[in-house]
Amino acid sequence: MFFIFICSIVGLLLLGFLFLIITSETYAKIIKFKEENCYKNPSTNELLPFPSINDVSSVFLSIIVPAYNEEKRLPVMLDECLDYLERNLHKNSQHTYEVVIVDDGSTDKTTEVALQYTSKYGCDKVRVLTLVKNRGKGGAVRLGMLSSRGKQLLFADADGATKFEDITKLQTTLDSITKDESEEDSLGLVCGSRAHLEQEAIASRSVFRTFLMKGFHLLVWLFAARSVRDTQCGFKLLTRQTGRLLFPNLHIERWAFDVELIYIAEYLDIPTGEVAVRWTEIEGSKIVPVFSWLQMGRDLILIWLRYTIGAWKIKSELS
Repeated sequence: MFFIFICSIVGLLLLGFLFLIITSETYAKIIKFKEENCYKNPSTNELLPFPSINDVSSVFLSIIVPAYNEEKRLPVMLDECLDYLERNLHKNSQHTYEVVIVDDGSTDKTTEVALQYTSKYGCDKVRVLTLVKNRGKGGAVRLGMLSSRGKQLLFADADGATKFEDITKLQTTLDSITKDESEEDSLGLVCGSRAHLEQEAIASRSVFRTFLMKGFHLLVWLFAARSVRDTQCGFKLLTRQTGRLLFPNLHIERWAFDVELIYIAEYLDIPTGEVAVRWTEIEGSKIVPVFSWLQMGRDLILIWLRYTIGAWKIKSELS
């Protein structure tokens, strides 16, 4: 009886592995609709083509802002971000920039609000990529990155939870990581981190939510990423060459995409850093506390399992 039970368990596991292999795209697939290849110039109503990340960089910094139903919170973030970028540009004319707001299939007026900033600053500085349908945060970040022009690429959450001027800390670390490499070929990823705020967060959370958070961090460490303590902070800076390698390899399009991104970076031996940033809880979070943590925990185990059994693979060279 025991032998039959063991055989049944092994059989179910093999069927599960076979199901994962059959239902998984071995290499990441990028789906992009025709309408997502262009951005709008509101002063002329002309549609202009987005560039490709494979093109040579033409600005110093690209900021990718994924936004889903963010008509209320987006202006606060953009005001802080653009004020900093404009001041920085006036100090140093080499610090050119673009902000690419990716409307992830919103049902509110996110695109209209974003286009007001395009009208104010010009479409060379602010562009809006409106997705035909909701992809998830990871999918929005990826499509924004693939349409960017920057030598350095940052993605930042639309809620403005991270103090934007802390980008200087990330840039200092990125410069130290890449100092021995040529600018166009340099590899490096720097993650903003809230790990230093963990004790404060524990004090304000319920025991159950703290248990879920600790459990998720343990799963990340066991199955996915060991070089970064806070994988989920939405404030990450990377070089253009790093973006060319990471985002075409990204399979996950929802909340756990950060974990896979760091997993891929570690697999490709891309130098990675982590820097403490100032962060404030902002009302209106899209994360449902219990469900989202459980979903992310499931996703990261599946990330590890799919890569381990070869259902997913990583291209180590540019296509």
